[in-house]
Amino acid sequence: MKKKVAIIIERADIVLGGAERSVFELSNALEALDLEVDILAAKGQTKAKHIQILCQRHPGRRCCYFSFTRALKKHLAENPYNIIHSVLPFNFADVYQPRGGCFAESILRNAASYQNRFVEYYKRMTAFANFRRTMLLRAEKKLCRKKYGPVIIALSEYVAEQFKHHYGVEPQRIVVIPNGIKIDKRIDRAKADKLRAQILAQLGLKEADNPVFFLFVANNFRLKGLAVLIKAMRLAAGNRSARRAYLIVAGSGKSHKYRRMAKKLNVHKKIIFLGAIRHIQNALSIVDVAILPTFYDPCSRYILEALAANKPVITTRFNGASEQFVDNRHGKIIDSPKDTRALAEAISYFTNTDNIQKASQAIISDNLKEKISISRVAEQLISVYKSI
Repeated sequence: MKKKVAIIIERADIVLGGAERSVFELSNALEALDLEVDILAAKGQTKAKHIQILCQRHPGRRCCYFSFTRALKKHLAENPYNIIHSVLPFNFADVYQPRGGCFAESILRNAASYQNRFVEYYKRMTAFANFRRTMLLRAEKKLCRKKYGPVIIALSEYVAEQFKHHYGVEPQRIVVIPNGIKIDKRIDRAKADKLRAQILAQLGLKEADNPVFFLFVANNFRLKGLAVLIKAMRLAAGNRSARRAYLIVAGSGKSHKYRRMAKKLNVHKKIIFLGAIRHIQNALSIVDVAILPTFYDPCSRYILEALAANKPVITTRFNGASEQFVDNRHGKIIDSPKDTRALAEAISYFTNTDNIQKASQAIISDNLKEKISISRVAEQLISVYKSI
């Protein structure tokens, strides 16, 4: 008989973001290894049999923590599972895998992303005004301080250190399983070529101009460092290079502020805003470098997607994904997202065709694609399940 695993997530909607997409990919990878997986969500839109929506009748886009807790306990009492795997802090789970990282750290890094010490202080002080965030933080703290609680699976060493630092979690309770993605996704060449033609046209370029395209993908533009990136583009424009750098911004974040900034810094002709894009692999196939100077990311899916596409990457030490590639070989790691000059130097480095090709070839030679595969994650998870 197959072992049954319940994966608990707040909302079952793949459009929402990386955490939701990762859970769906993980469930498929676990099922491929002969486990039976149910996804238990408070909210969502789905007809899939293995996804149970437990709080659909509750009003609003979200369900409160306590209502979801009651619904989960009722479902679990009626439906036995061998393993309860939660991405939310429930102390009745066997495994806690915080896909958004540590709540305490995320509050601090979110405040830092405003790049103003007065605003940063204010954001830290008022973080607890958000009732939902406060409840999740308290639940996480309680879960971590229990002597015998769920195994905490961190997406990166960066996240593991956060749990030790903020909550004093004993090392033996933490297992680091680096984040992974579904690799070898299909590229729609016709749509990709159409997108590149659209970008060239909007920037007033031709293929003969030989531009270097840097792709930034995020929904929270502030947290992921877009303001710093625009400033770095201005600095990089002053450096000598054989090819010119252009920035492509994709994501559903509000762009008005950043468009104004680009115009004020006179780099608006080198930046294009695409809005949300559905198939990231199409966009990656027609650019040169992926860039994400984030203030906080437990282990960015976007950077992993880029590595799987054999693209050089630029990100910061505040991204757990920086642990999955080698600095100055597969890409560049910036120590601080506030270091505009270092970011500009990284951009300038990759305006050299040889540097792009060397990094791309190193990604292929070192087989990073297999390292970041969701299949590897599933195999490591099963080892943890067996130890419980």
